[in-house]
Amino acid sequence: MSGARDLLADRLRLLLASERRLSERAMFGTLSFMVNGKLAVSALKDGGLLVRVADDRYEELLGRPGARRAEMGPGRDMGPGWIEVSADAVDDDETLATWLTPALDYNRSVTSSS
Repeated sequence: MSGARDLLADRLRLLLASERRLSERAMFGTLSFMVNGKLAVSALKDGGLLVRVADDRYEELLGRPGARRAEMGPGRDMGPGWIEVSADAVDDDETLATWLTPALDYNRSVTSSS
């Protein structure tokens, strides 16, 4: 099933290519994209997306199609700011980019002083 993850990772690489401090790390079956040393997004095994967003946008963004509270495992909520987006909700690059915007906005807000 990592094929779906790898396809999403390829798309993320293209969309994140202009980020100056970009790195990738394999974590818990995901491929995570670190911007400025902080996790911004992860490609999940099933081709879904994990994003880290600002707490004050969390509830708003959960209202988007395919979005749900991210869990580390059954019943283990990751907390405000972590959203999992289903694969079918990020099946085109335009929609995928709409998820990268709040993730990168948050990333820049927490790394601007470093």
